[in-house]
Amino acid sequence: MRRSDLVQTEQKGDSPRTTQIIFGERQHLLRVLDSLEGTHLPKDRLSQERRVLEELIHARTKELNEINSGWDLKVGMVLSADAKPEMLEKLVHNTPKSDFYLLRLISEHPKVSSRTLSRLAKHPYAAIRENVARHPNADPVTLAWLSRDRSQPLWYLVAFNPNTPANLRRKLQERLRKLGQSQGTK
Repeated sequence: MRRSDLVQTEQKGDSPRTTQIIFGERQHLLRVLDSLEGTHLPKDRLSQERRVLEELIHARTKELNEINSGWDLKVGMVLSADAKPEMLEKLVHNTPKSDFYLLRLISEHPKVSSRTLSRLAKHPYAAIRENVARHPNADPVTLAWLSRDRSQPLWYLVAFNPNTPANLRRKLQERLRKLGQSQGTK
């Protein structure tokens, strides 16, 4: 998990349960269930533990669907080789902003359009904006807009995107060079 995958909040213990977290928990529970199936436990204990794990997995699935109905189906559509740019645009339009996992998948998709990336560039979640900044389909206007964000990872990614206008790329790479020099003198 990248540092930008973590949702930053003002107070410790106040982090929202995002789709990334819930999905990760569900995946972990599924792996635990798989490992349980290969163990030699008394039949009653195995049955009880399997039931508890299945209930927890179901609870995570329900939680994902409460955030975005049909969540697994939508993720499957994005991961499909048949995904079309128009479908990705429609998904972005209909996906709650709080569904970080699905929107992040879309922002990484090779067929996502520059129009959809432009929309995602305004998302509050840093990892989505970073994906847009590095995406080969991002257009020059979106990249220029993203470069105004002075947080180092974002403008750094824009500096090396091949679609960044040459004059902006030189300016950002000069900023990077100066940053490197100032870091070297410390």
